Amino acid sequence: MRDHIIGEYYELWDIVTDGPLATLKKNDLRKWEKNAEAKKWLIYGLSPDEYNRIQGCSTSKQIWDTLQVAHKGTPQVKRSRGTLLYSYYKSFAMKEGETIQEMYTKFITLTNKLKSLGRIIPEEERVEKILTKVLPITWDSKITAI
Repeated sequence: MRDHIIGEYYELWDIVTDGPLATLKKNDLRKWEKNAEAKKWLIYGLSPDEYNRIQGCSTSKQIWDTLQVAHKGTPQVKRSRGTLLYSYYKSFAMKEGETIQEMYTKFITLTNKLKSLGRIIPEEERVEKILTKVLPITWDSKITAI
């Protein structure tokens, strides 16, 4: 969402994150227009349930703050979610009957979720984990060749 709004019009993102109405004067129509445009971009991608959640918001900043809390949670919830996801990462293994592509898709999804919570796993660590801990023993000869 952020990249889409910035790509359309960079100033809109400032309005979303800072709010346009803090210093708004009644005759400052431009800020009202930009707030309406930012709201429009935020609302475009919402499901009906999410729309119901933000329906009472009057500014793009209120919408954004509401969506952030709904999807990311409070800082305490984010920490707990990060800890839980990291424990999943530590114990991640390829399941029997699972293809490499399926395993890799799940692994990338997990590391992307960790990244979104601020816990970035360096590429070298991810590669080492896949080669030494995730792949089953039947892959040893291929790992050695790599």
